[in-house]
Formats: sequence, structure tokens, C-alpha cells
Amino acid sequence: MADITTFTQIEKRATPPVQMFYCSVCTFPPEYCEFGNSLSKCKEWLQTQRPDLYEKFYSEEALKAKLGTISQEAQSKLEEDTAKKEAKAEAKADAARKKKLASQVVIKRIERNKRKFVTSIRGLEAFGVDLKKAAKLFAQRFATGGSVTKNAAGIDEIVVQGDVSQEIYDMIAEANEGGGEDGKGGKKGVDILKGVLIDNVDIVEEKRKKDSEQ
Repeated sequence: MADITTFTQIEKRATPPVQMFYCSVCTFPPEYCEFGNSLSKCKEWLQTQRPDLYEKFYSEEALKAKLGTISQEAQSKLEEDTAKKEAKAEAKADAARKKKLASQVVIKRIERNKRKFVTSIRGLEAFGVDLKKAAKLFAQRFATGGSVTKNAAGIDEIVVQGDVSQEIYDMIAEANEGGGEDGKGGKKGVDILKGVLIDNVDIVEEKRKKDSEQ
């Protein structure tokens, strides 16, 4: 008698995706904030946003359970190292803020020949703007050429064909409307320009030298 093999069809069910929660200060999962450079700020944020997770990781019971496995000497060193890391990170962030406040963006309207102009933009990189992406944005917005080149001083700048200096100034203002120094806020579509302080943007004009002056 022939053997009869029976096949049972197994129903496949999709595994639901795991919902991850990240700290908006250091961008790590809350359980890893201690390995970053801003633990104090992370704890303050977590206590406000997710009190349940704060209790899980930083309640008196949680800390006792964690610290109970290490010596008092190691605990003191850990706290000291954490404080040093935070102070170093804060000093670095403060230096970056001061550098940003002192940086200038210069939009220059340059006359090439009679009735023909180009517009150069220098200094955007100091505010974290990707120059290549910004050049592409300007080229698309004005349907013209836009590229990143080095000027006579060897500094990278964006050069856009045409007289669009005021329009570019307005785009920067629009991108940062309602935003702060951290680059948050502003309007979509010009997100690439977020973080630029509009008070630090100047428009200047460079006229073509006459043949007798060249």
C-alpha cells in the first residue's frame, strides 16, 4: 500500500514593526543616553515627554539596582567622567553658536557685461547648509544655471546665472520664518536653507569695470 504524505499549510503572519522611541536631545534610545554627551538634558527631556521611561531608567530604585553592581569608587569616577563629557560638549556647542553668530552670508550681484549679471552667495556653509544642494535648489527655482565654484580667494561659493540677489535673500528669510538659531522651524520647500540667521545676510553689488579701468 502506498504511503500517503499529508502537507499542512502554515499560515504566515506578518510580524508587526517594532515602534522605537528616541531621545530628541541626543537621538539615542533612552536607555543609551548615558553614553552621549548630554545626559542631564536628556533626563530633563525624558522626564517631561515620557515619565514612565524616566521612572524605569532613573528612579531611585532603578539607580540603586544599577549602581549596586559597581563599587563606590567606580560610581564616583563614572559621575565625574559624565560631568566632564557634558562640560566639553557644552563648550563645543557654545563655540559653534558664537561662530555662527559671527558668520556672514554675502549675496553679491555681479555685472558681467551690459545687462548680464550673475549672483554669488558666500558663507552659507557656516550655518550648516550643503552648498551643492543649495545650488541645485536655486537653479531649479529660477530655471537657470547654478553651481559651486571657488572664488579668487579660494573660498567655495555658489554662482547663479542672472540677477536673483533679492529673490535669494527672500528665500533664506522664508526658510527661517518662525525658526530659531537651531535651524528648527521655517517653511518646507526651502528646508536646505534652514538655520541661516537673516540678520547676518547682506546684499552687495559689484559693477563691471570700464575698459579704461581694466
